[in-house]
Amino acid sequence: MRSSGASGAGALGFRVGTGFENKHRRPTRSTASFKRFTRTTAAVAATAFLAASLFVIYDATRTFSGVRRDLLVIGEMLAADLALRSPEGARKVIEASEGLFGGVMQASLAAPASEPMAPLSLELTAEPHGTLTLSATPTSALAGIAGRGAAAFALAGLFTLAATRRRRTGMPDTAQRDSYHQLAAAIPMGLACWTGTGQLIVCNDQYRQRLDLDDTKLTYHQAVSRLIAGGYMKLVREDSSLRLLELHCEDGTCLQIDERPLGDGAFMTLVSDITETKRTDALLHAIRDEQRLLARRYHEEKLKAEAASRAKTNFLAHLSHDVRTPLNHIIGFADLMQHQTYGPLGDQRYADYVKTIKASGEHLLASFAAILDLAELDNGSKPLRQDPVLLDEVLGAVVQRFQGQAQRAGITLDIRPGTGAVLRGDRLGFIRMVGNIMDNAMRFTSAGGKVTLASFAADDGVVIEVSDTGIGMNEERLASLSQPFALGDASFAREGGGPGLGISIARAIAELSGGRIAIDSSPTLGTTVAISLPIDPAAAGLIAA
Repeated sequence: MRSSGASGAGALGFRVGTGFENKHRRPTRSTASFKRFTRTTAAVAATAFLAASLFVIYDATRTFSGVRRDLLVIGEMLAADLALRSPEGARKVIEASEGLFGGVMQASLAAPASEPMAPLSLELTAEPHGTLTLSATPTSALAGIAGRGAAAFALAGLFTLAATRRRRTGMPDTAQRDSYHQLAAAIPMGLACWTGTGQLIVCNDQYRQRLDLDDTKLTYHQAVSRLIAGGYMKLVREDSSLRLLELHCEDGTCLQIDERPLGDGAFMTLVSDITETKRTDALLHAIRDEQRLLARRYHEEKLKAEAASRAKTNFLAHLSHDVRTPLNHIIGFADLMQHQTYGPLGDQRYADYVKTIKASGEHLLASFAAILDLAELDNGSKPLRQDPVLLDEVLGAVVQRFQGQAQRAGITLDIRPGTGAVLRGDRLGFIRMVGNIMDNAMRFTSAGGKVTLASFAADDGVVIEVSDTGIGMNEERLASLSQPFALGDASFAREGGGPGLGISIARAIAELSGGRIAIDSSPTLGTTVAISLPIDPAAAGLIAA
């Protein structure tokens, strides 16, 4: 850090007291008067309009920077909130934010803009919902800037007209000083003008309040001493036409001091309070650091979760494989005993026990086979074929499988007309995917109910829809379906119930085929499962050929 002495702020200012103007040849009286008049008027005019221009630039920059900072802080909070919500909840949050900041800020979720953003707009990533776009209405900000700028330039014009002559000492006369006072009073920051010898020409109320002044004979050196009392000054920039310093006070405030030459050794000092700007910058920096820390932690936890998932999948795969071998032996020996190949068992109860052992073994074998299939689908070790597949043939195979079961259970099976769509994928995988959904619908629909199988085709894909009038599910139960081994209501469980992997296996097949599954359900009303899959025009051409 540089003190006022080290930076030159408390010593000479812009040639304060150096007698720089006496180093040139002394002109004649008439010529000197003319030149003094011309230089002074030009310098005053340039200074006045420069000050007005600087004020407008500073005002516009600070206003728009403040609006963008506010948008950034609001946007980061909204993005963090949206990341934790569902699409419907995200939409409600956006609507609530527009109502809260209506007329000042608008927010929306959309794809990233392909064209450049407006000056008062910004985009933030709001995964998994897309891109959060925030925009502020610049009308009020532009109106304020225009009004203040017009006032500054008007006063600059008056200031220029009033500057007609200067005394040899460099101090303006009374009329000029009154004009200076009017200009200084219009500047919304601390302003002081000094002569080449460091004498105060004029200062506004903001400058007086900052230095607690009541003496109009204050010199530049005394003003600097008062400013740096109880704090330290840091030089930010210095050249022949500008010196920019930051004053850090003991009470935590931060002032920006901007010094510029006016000509003939005179110069002006602009003092502005940038404490809130510094605090906002520090807050944004802290928020960004926190976001980086959270992103790093999220990445670490994600890697741990993925590693745990892979370990779980590998464990299930090995466990299923190791258990299937002894189960096959149990089932084989139970079958031999059931058929009494090597002689009668004796008591009839032994025959019943053997039958139960075989049925239980087959049930366990089917369960472990489903677990192994899911594990292989999850870790990608069981790739699906990519063949042209007629959707109507897939649905026909599923209907043929469940038609007899529906008749025995007293359930109406409603089959809608086909679409003729052609998919690219694994035919057996598609049959199993739709069959698992149909199996759940049949299992949880009571006698007298109805199960509907329909398909709808569009240019970009098809939707397979399975609806039932069964027991349905509440929201909590519906949310648990994303996890494997999720079973239905125990009171409605029927014989042959598996480990609850039907939905998980169907979802895995749909996602590996480029589609997705959506489930909608209400208690006592039933459940609808929609499977969306892409179509392949090239595969349709192969089928036609």
